Amino acid sequence: ESELFGHEKGAFTDARARKQGLLEMAVGGSLFLDEIGEMSPGLQVKILKVLEDMSFRRVGGTRDINVTVRIISATNQDLGRMVAEGKFREDLYYRLMVVPIRMPALRERREDIPLLADHFVATFSKSFRKRFRGVRPQALAKLLEYPWPGNIRELRNVFERTILLEDAEFVETGHLKLGVESPGMGRGS
Repeated sequence: ESELFGHEKGAFTDARARKQGLLEMAVGGSLFLDEIGEMSPGLQVKILKVLEDMSFRRVGGTRDINVTVRIISATNQDLGRMVAEGKFREDLYYRLMVVPIRMPALRERREDIPLLADHFVATFSKSFRKRFRGVRPQALAKLLEYPWPGNIRELRNVFERTILLEDAEFVETGHLKLGVESPGMGRGS
């Protein structure tokens, strides 16, 4: 709550100074709320107020702060089902569903895997100062066969780990540790 709305000095034990929240810092722009389906009911009410009134109060504050901000949210939850089960506010659901965009899971759009693989190889090679230039066809075939339960985050992690731990010009099949093959992901971990 303090991250989103900020807080006033003395609002809680460690609040030694006034702090702007993400909403205030995003004025005139956009604020991305990831995994909104995990938001507590109390915070849902406060976000709804922001969407309806374009105002909020800092934690410990006494005056409303007006903002002009675009809220973009994402979730991997079925919010419609959560509304039906009483786990997500219906009024907030409809305020957020102005322009819904469904992003299919990576396993439903395997044609993106080669492009994402090239991107991650380039990104992590640069970050880690490695000499990787691409992915071998056999390794790409392995990536295309895998079901990707963790979606793009899992794919990203595979490449980050591979580029960090290996030293080669191309990502090879043996470099790729997927699912239960990953370090620390086996049984008993």
